[in-house]
Amino acid sequence: MSQASNHVKWCLNKAKREIEECKKLDKRPKHRGLLKIEPDIDEDRKHLAKAEHNFNAITRFKETGFSDWSISAGFYCIYQCFLAIAVKFGYESRNQTCTIALMEHLKEEGKIDIDTKFIDMLKYEEMEEIQENKVIDMREDYTYGVEISVEDKTKINDLIKSCKEIIDITKNIVFK
Repeated sequence: MSQASNHVKWCLNKAKREIEECKKLDKRPKHRGLLKIEPDIDEDRKHLAKAEHNFNAITRFKETGFSDWSISAGFYCIYQCFLAIAVKFGYESRNQTCTIALMEHLKEEGKIDIDTKFIDMLKYEEMEEIQENKVIDMREDYTYGVEISVEDKTKINDLIKSCKEIIDITKNIVFK
């Protein structure tokens, strides 16, 4: 079993345990993992609408002098696409690393045809594997750092291009 498959299994068990614990405590069921659900085309559409909303925010933030927020909007654009794909295959995710593991797992199983670059853009890596211009790293730098604008405009332009591409790929996966 691959690392991604093991991680997905762990995420499914995590959600199940957390929901059971909520029931024992008579609390509203919630989880921070993966839950098997029925695929829901309406939910897919909502995630895609949110992805497109975040995509539009990238340029709006840039135009109004808040380009540091463009990076977060790009990150969440891609992430919402992943959530749409998850729903298509009958999963609800409440955890970013679980969502990314699920994308790797679906790719390994041949259920989705998605370039690994999109998964890698959101994936944490070991310190020796850190790459420049990964949206996960840029999001952390611009969210938690002190920079208030992205001086290197190619970062935003590349992010816009990637987001547009992943939205189109997601639509093909979800609506085929």
